[in-house]
Amino acid sequence: MLIPVAAVFSLAVISPLTNHHSVGVPEAYAYHVLSTSVVGGEGGWDYLTLDGSARRLYISRGTHVMVLDADSCKQTGDITNTPGVHGIAIAPALGRGFTSNGGDSTVTIFGLADLKEIARVKVGQRPDAIMFDPATSRVFTFNAGTSDATAVDAATGAVAGSVPLGGKPEFAVSDGKGTIFVNIEDKSEIIAFDAKTLAVKHHWPLAPGEEPSGLSIDIKHHRLFSTCHNNKMVVLDSESGKVVATPAIGAGTDASAFDSGEGLAFSSNGTDATLTIIKEEAPDKFVVLDNIKTEPGARTMAIDPKKHRIYLVTAKVKAPMPGETTRRRAYEPGSFKVIVVGK
Repeated sequence: MLIPVAAVFSLAVISPLTNHHSVGVPEAYAYHVLSTSVVGGEGGWDYLTLDGSARRLYISRGTHVMVLDADSCKQTGDITNTPGVHGIAIAPALGRGFTSNGGDSTVTIFGLADLKEIARVKVGQRPDAIMFDPATSRVFTFNAGTSDATAVDAATGAVAGSVPLGGKPEFAVSDGKGTIFVNIEDKSEIIAFDAKTLAVKHHWPLAPGEEPSGLSIDIKHHRLFSTCHNNKMVVLDSESGKVVATPAIGAGTDASAFDSGEGLAFSSNGTDATLTIIKEEAPDKFVVLDNIKTEPGARTMAIDPKKHRIYLVTAKVKAPMPGETTRRRAYEPGSFKVIVVGK
């Protein structure tokens, strides 16, 4: 879901902040908010994508994509004409990036060097999440309007086919060996399908998890981390589909991340303004290390596995006018910001 943010304001940076990690958390896992950067800008927001090698942070903003320097959080570019954009995927080896445009059911292919549009590809209706699969060199969009996934050849832009999913897809991940996993929000399940043949392999229920949104993967240990709207992170075995743990997370999650270097899973929770950090304490015993205080609305995130940092975004909610009872949520002009969490 996109959230409207009005007006364009100059960037301001506030760093560092004074809040610290919770008492009793081991120093090796002592995460806290490192900085906030007010970047302003027009449009709503949804997914964030980090290109660790190029040190770029891509942020979808409703009709365009902001491109920020990942270290300074200063804006360095903008990808325009992406109506209803939700997600961004990158293929560094091909020098290409891709956006899922829910407004006109297309994918914009852009050059990583100049951020200019190369081509536009028609996909299923209302594409939401998007990802690049290195095993097949395909880009996949997950389409809310047609309850399917569209496979696009990343090098040519040709549509290779589609995968019927039978429900509303949310985020998806690849195991790097040819299998794609995707959350199905209205069915509370994960579907696994073959990235090459596009055949569905498995339907795995997430119970007791409900309404899954974010999804990440620990490829080495074959674990999927699905963040659900009933305040649970469901941990699945990616080979058998067995639910192995259901640690608690905060309310209003919309993203999941896994840091393979640290062995930590994260859930960004916009309703209660927290970032839940989860660690495997013993085989299939996952415990909550901490709930870092962030800010209301910070529900999506991107992870920097190189520097072990988490990027979240939000904006300040605008107070209702006198006598106003219902309206679409609005935010203070120029208040859109990037929050960086790390050690």
